[in-house]
Amino acid sequence: MLQNILQNDRIKPVRVINLSSGSDGNLTYIESATTKILVDAGLSCKEIELRLSLLGVGGSEIAGILVTHEHSDHIKGIDVFATKFGTRVYAHEDEWNALSSKLKKVPQTQKRSFTCAPFEIGDLTISAFKVPHDSACCVGFNIENQGRHVSICTDLGAISDSILENIYGSELVFLEANHDVKMLQNNINYSASLKQRILSSRGHLSNIASANAILKLARKGTRRVVLSHLSKENNNPTLAFETIKAILEREGTYVGENFNIDVASTMPGKIYKIS
Repeated sequence: MLQNILQNDRIKPVRVINLSSGSDGNLTYIESATTKILVDAGLSCKEIELRLSLLGVGGSEIAGILVTHEHSDHIKGIDVFATKFGTRVYAHEDEWNALSSKLKKVPQTQKRSFTCAPFEIGDLTISAFKVPHDSACCVGFNIENQGRHVSICTDLGAISDSILENIYGSELVFLEANHDVKMLQNNINYSASLKQRILSSRGHLSNIASANAILKLARKGTRRVVLSHLSKENNNPTLAFETIKAILEREGTYVGENFNIDVASTMPGKIYKIS
């Protein structure tokens, strides 16, 4: 069914499909008229191929993999996938020292470094921006094609106005809503140090922190946000959605009118068409 939708709707220049989100693995597919890329590849190569096949896409068609950071739920499949298909792997220049020790099979000729200056993969213009997280150099991405923008901003402990400046105006934003603070604090299976790491400014965004950022995005023109990287242990899709919806509507932004929220999961989600 996904394949048929893609084949029958070729006039839409940009399509975005989240194929997996969360600590079990992160994988997002972006397709323009001429270019197909992945953002992160945190599943096994076999699973990545399977999920791409649902879209009628083969691994050899992927022009590049953008890496947010070196944690395993974002890079698990890159070594095998990139080696098998000759895919270029793009990471921030400050990230490669940490990444190279984990991606030992990817040939040097396929490794690409970027800074926070815009660069191109095919007809997509990519702009990276640094976000605070407990990794070597975690980044978010703003991806543009013919004036259409999608932004991916997950794995960050705090979201400042300077970070938001990078994604204001994006039609579609994937934004972290990792945990409910009370659920995390009451989780007896998490150590005090782990809780502190998650709650820190280099950890992960809570539902409330995400809601406050979404309010600003909505006021700057964003019309759809996909809540991403939810914790299995300290959050759930209904809780995240209802918490954020309540905060937005209390401030006068009503979900379902000119603004929408979805929740990403570990399974392939909606096909978003940016026109």
